[in-house]
Amino acid sequence: MKLLLQRTLWSVFALFFSLSVGSLQAQEEGFLPLFDGQSLAGWVGNKSSYLVKDGMIVIEPKGGGGGNLYTEKEYGNFVLRFEFQLTPGANNGLGIHAPLEGDAAYVGKELQILDNEAEKYASLQAYQYHGSVYGVIAAKRGYLLSTGEWNQQEVRVQHPYITVVLNGEVIMEGNYLEASKNGTLDKKEHPGLQRSRGHIGFLGHGDVVRFRNIKIKEIQ
Repeated sequence: MKLLLQRTLWSVFALFFSLSVGSLQAQEEGFLPLFDGQSLAGWVGNKSSYLVKDGMIVIEPKGGGGGNLYTEKEYGNFVLRFEFQLTPGANNGLGIHAPLEGDAAYVGKELQILDNEAEKYASLQAYQYHGSVYGVIAAKRGYLLSTGEWNQQEVRVQHPYITVVLNGEVIMEGNYLEASKNGTLDKKEHPGLQRSRGHIGFLGHGDVVRFRNIKIKEIQ
């Protein structure tokens, strides 16, 4: 009994130490958590489809939709780091500089979060695949891990420049105003490209996707 208690106490201590070290490292780098791992405090939007489970934000769409979940706070220039896990055929998006109303892909900017290898997406346009600024700048393919594995992504935004690093590889970088000066790739109006500040959000498209370790550093 005594040995079991000692092992339990040691396990608790080790977990606490690990979490503390991780928190200190993030703070030392200037990053702050956007998600506390326990609640959706600091987030607004569809809290019936976006749930907190086992330290993750999990979207479990109801009624075939999913809706959007946004930060309460608005951000300008920043570095965002997070991990995500796709399910087969999953489609989601990362909204940046977005208002709380309207389609973030146009009134803000949307970075695709997509299972590129799903057969149903074989005929998409280049600007619709994972990491792309939807309709504006296409990302490189081939750097997503197998479906079900956890991917690491970093997004750096310094209006109007943007860079996406997926699992250590730069898959997209560019100036979205320059890229759209002669028209966008999807031939649609994107007034949100002019925005230099707004909410960050996850944009649901009816599929299960999981997110964790979400942190941000604001930059000049």
